[in-house]
Amino acid sequence: MNFSRIGAVLAAVGVALGAFGAHGLQGRIEPELLEIFKTSTYYLMIHSLALLIFGMSRPIKRWPGWCFLLGIGFFSGSLYGILLTGIRMLGAITPIGGVLFIVGWLGFSVQLKSDSARAS
Repeated sequence: MNFSRIGAVLAAVGVALGAFGAHGLQGRIEPELLEIFKTSTYYLMIHSLALLIFGMSRPIKRWPGWCFLLGIGFFSGSLYGILLTGIRMLGAITPIGGVLFIVGWLGFSVQLKSDSARAS
């Protein structure tokens, strides 16, 4: 799995969605839903970049990258799902994505520490 390539593609998707939200959704959906869209796209972008950097770090363990990728699916995916379907119960899935993001960042941190210890 090439996390950098996936991160770059997801970042491109995030830019396209951000442009769509700014130009295509403004005034067409409720302000509360537009905020949900912005939050989803923001976290998509941040974690797309995390995947890009993680993949370039030559990780020993790949699970932090999977946490970022699955976190995007659960967090951003559930929020986009609310927007597309109107089913607000999908918001119950969103925190799973948030936890996956946290675990991914902590795992990435541990790997960076391990890399710097080996380089010393």
